[in-house]
Amino acid sequence: MRLTAITVAATLIAGTAFAGEVAPSDVQFGEYGEVEVSLSGMPGNAANGAVIMGDKGQGNCVSCHQLSALADVPFQGEVGPVLDGIGDVRSEAELRGIVANAKKTFEGSVMPAFYKTEGFIRPGDAYTGKAPKGDLPPILSAQDIEDVVAFLLTLKDS
Repeated sequence: MRLTAITVAATLIAGTAFAGEVAPSDVQFGEYGEVEVSLSGMPGNAANGAVIMGDKGQGNCVSCHQLSALADVPFQGEVGPVLDGIGDVRSEAELRGIVANAKKTFEGSVMPAFYKTEGFIRPGDAYTGKAPKGDLPPILSAQDIEDVVAFLLTLKDS
C-alpha cells in the first residue's frame, strides 16, 4: 500500500514537471487574463528572460518599457509602464497571461500578443492582396514566455 502511494505521487510529480507544451490556441486564460499553468511545462530561466527582453530581435520589451535591471540596453521606451518592482505587484500567473496576450488583461493595450497565432487583422489584403494566409507563428516560444516571466519575477523592490 505504501509503495503504491509513493509510486502514484512520483508519477503525478513527474507528469507535472514534464507536462507538454501548451499550443497558443489552447492557452486557458482566467477571468482577468491570468494563465495558471506553464506554457512549456518547464520552469523559466531568468537569465535567458533578461536577454529576450533586451533583444531587439526577440521580445524587444525595452522598446516600450523601462527596466533598471537592463540599464545597459539603450533607448528604453516610455509607452508601457516601468517594470521595476513588477515581481512584487503581479503574480506568476498574471505575468504569464500579460506576456502571452496582454489584451486578455488590458483590453485596449497596444502590447503585442507574444503567444498568439490566429485572429490577426491583415491590412495587406486591402492594399496589396498579398497578406499571408493561415496562422502566423507566435512571436515568442512557450519556453521564451516562461523565461521572461521568470525574469520579471526577479524584479522586486524589496
